[in-house]
Amino acid sequence: MKFKIVAVGKIKESFYREAVSEYVKRLSRYCTVEITEIAECLYNGEPNEKEITKITETEGKAILSKTEGFVTVLDINGTELTSENLSRIISEKKQNHSVFTFVIGGSYGLSEEVKRRADLRLSFGRITLPHMLCRVVLCEQLYRAECIARNVSYHK
Repeated sequence: MKFKIVAVGKIKESFYREAVSEYVKRLSRYCTVEITEIAECLYNGEPNEKEITKITETEGKAILSKTEGFVTVLDINGTELTSENLSRIISEKKQNHSVFTFVIGGSYGLSEEVKRRADLRLSFGRITLPHMLCRVVLCEQLYRAECIARNVSYHK
């Protein structure tokens, strides 16, 4: 099984990189993890709605070219799940999928096309997380989900 994380932007802060690396290392006991960083479309100033759509569509095309298998997008308006429910969904979907792609959008969100491609739109709550912290939380939750599925004592 493989978890692919497709994320817009690069992690600049070393503490986020170290946290992601730690969870990827832990996950490697159970599956392969591949992280793909998509170039963020930068804009000088405050873009209007039309410009935001163009940015998300450009990033979206790059995102979609990297997705495969069961696709989950992180979306503040998505479904909130417990760790146990996330683990259950992954375990169920393993029957038909060997690759799970998780998508984290950029500063302006995700294109409608990317959202439509999603098999699951997942929310980590109504709060806004920095995209780099969201990557850490995602990696931790994937590790937790695998521990739950295997009845490993990490999850309490």
